[in-house]
Amino acid sequence: MRPMVKPRREKARSNTRWSSKDLIGLQGVPADEIRALLFASRAYVDVRSDVEDSVLHGTTIANLFFEDSTRTRTSFTTAAHRLRAHVSNLLGAFSSVTKGETLIDTARNVEAMGVRALVIRARQAGAAGLIAANVKCPVINAGDGRHEHPTQGLLDIYTLAEANGRLDDFDMKGLTVAIVGDIVSSRVARSNIAGLTALGARVICVGPAGLAPRSLESLGGRGGAVTVTHELDEVLPKVDAVMMLRVQFERHDGGADAQGKSSPAIASVREYRSLFGMTAERADRLKNGAVVMHPGPINRGIELDPEVADGPRSVILRQVTVGVGVRMAVLETCARALD
Repeated sequence: MRPMVKPRREKARSNTRWSSKDLIGLQGVPADEIRALLFASRAYVDVRSDVEDSVLHGTTIANLFFEDSTRTRTSFTTAAHRLRAHVSNLLGAFSSVTKGETLIDTARNVEAMGVRALVIRARQAGAAGLIAANVKCPVINAGDGRHEHPTQGLLDIYTLAEANGRLDDFDMKGLTVAIVGDIVSSRVARSNIAGLTALGARVICVGPAGLAPRSLESLGGRGGAVTVTHELDEVLPKVDAVMMLRVQFERHDGGADAQGKSSPAIASVREYRSLFGMTAERADRLKNGAVVMHPGPINRGIELDPEVADGPRSVILRQVTVGVGVRMAVLETCARALD
């Protein structure tokens, strides 16, 4: 039998609790509710054993992944196992969706088998929310099209707060984060922008015009919390963190897949790397204490050089570690909200 631990339950400084059975996105979620999930995560982030008193003990979590994933699915699976839950993995290529069944019918059938929660990943924006509206069990969005990826946003915010000594209150005021790359295609960027700005941070979106359009500034509301620039070098000395994103070649109309490295949104991969790649020389121009982040997968040698990805500023592997704890907290918190 694997050893078990009883995690210390964390309480936010306010009385706000996460009240929904679902986590579909961070856009429009009040800062106190985001903090509630982050505070809950503190009990699990460095847990390496099964927890003793999980509300999910003996239940089944179903991962419905209609889109390919490695890190996210493995992270949710590990999180569920540490909560002493069973996991059922349903992958798109092997589901009845390929035979014409709707996502809703698939979800309802899986729910009818007695699962405690559904973790949904889909190519269609809005798919997780649609399923949540048609089932009674908790639904966690693990990424839906270009919409959101809320648990990735939470783990990124947690990692950034940890790097800046802000785990006591998750107050991100005074911090500036540059998100660099294919922002228009990125559900990760949308969740990060929503969560970071709600907690008081400023976000600078950086990339070529086709990948970082000025319209992204509307995501920050009227307060100017989000700005867009097409000049990476000018922002490097000003930011507390740089989040590099890969170019999602597979999402660009008319573009090749990731192996083909072709996209109508950029002139060439070589030019993109020259203007927006995080090289060792660029990393040296970051201010003291600034960190480099990436949600993965990394296209090494394009948006991020190996010596930076593996260097002292990188918190990329810490993001992965934190992600398991955050997903444990989200699964448990949503399940408790239903009770």
